Amino acid sequence: MKVLVTGGAGFIGSHLCETLLAKGYSVVCLDNFSTGHRRNIEPFLSSSLFQLIEGDIRSLDTCRQAVEGVDYVLHEAALGSVPRSINDPITSNEVNVSGFLNMLVASRDAGVKRFVYAASSSTYGDSASLPKVEEVIGRPLSPYAITKYVNELYADVFSRTYGMECIGLRYFNVFGPRQDPNGAYAAVIPLFVKLLRNHESPRINGTGDYSRDFTFVANVVQMNLLAMTTTNSEAVNTVYNTAFGERNTLLQLVGYLKEILSEYDPAIASVEVIHGPERSGDIPHSLASIDKARRLLNYNPAYSLRQGLQLMINELMIND
Repeated sequence: MKVLVTGGAGFIGSHLCETLLAKGYSVVCLDNFSTGHRRNIEPFLSSSLFQLIEGDIRSLDTCRQAVEGVDYVLHEAALGSVPRSINDPITSNEVNVSGFLNMLVASRDAGVKRFVYAASSSTYGDSASLPKVEEVIGRPLSPYAITKYVNELYADVFSRTYGMECIGLRYFNVFGPRQDPNGAYAAVIPLFVKLLRNHESPRINGTGDYSRDFTFVANVVQMNLLAMTTTNSEAVNTVYNTAFGERNTLLQLVGYLKEILSEYDPAIASVEVIHGPERSGDIPHSLASIDKARRLLNYNPAYSLRQGLQLMINELMIND
């Protein structure tokens, strides 16, 4: 079986490539390296099962080239980050909406068996209900959230109009090895790890009482493989929360990080947290119900926030 991973040199995409290759799949990686890194896929380049296409999903011709002979698509390519989308909504829309549509059209025309795509918990918007269930959403709070919701609408239309099999995975705050700590839009966990290791104070937007369903990347890989391979006809052409099903506040997150990192450097335990204003477009609390994924896909996430942080930091220290 041949699988295309768009954004395959990125954080999540490279973990998908790694797992698929280990399971004997033939893997095509499409990436323009705007946010992904060659170092993430360097170990795969010598494999006869791995093919790299350097290109952009905003080009329909490139998408058509990438899906040639492909059985399954795992679509990870996107411009993430709520602040990035607020600063530059046009580029976020071009990549996340137009690029997504290109991939759908190319996959449809190539007869791809199933199209699994990265959706987002940002789709829940201003819905105050907890836990988040797939059928109840609010109004989007950022351009990024709009783009990811539009992806779901397009996938639904393509499944009903063209008979495609599409599954969306609403990711909740994914973290793990290879997540980039650098740049203006770095995710919070690798950024905090970097700061703490440098004995610099992490900056929390607001009081730190905002909570998130932090999800270790291995759980996300499990979900993608289940969505790609399920033979349950009831499980396709829908969306799933992809999370651990537990929420932690930002202050709890920093506490875990300081606890684990201080095993390697005791001075980290005394690094103070600083607080700034709340960030535009942020939702106060996020917690996923994973009942639907458990029932239809037999999803069983193996790693909590604390367990995932320990694994991530251990790997980071070993590789340093």
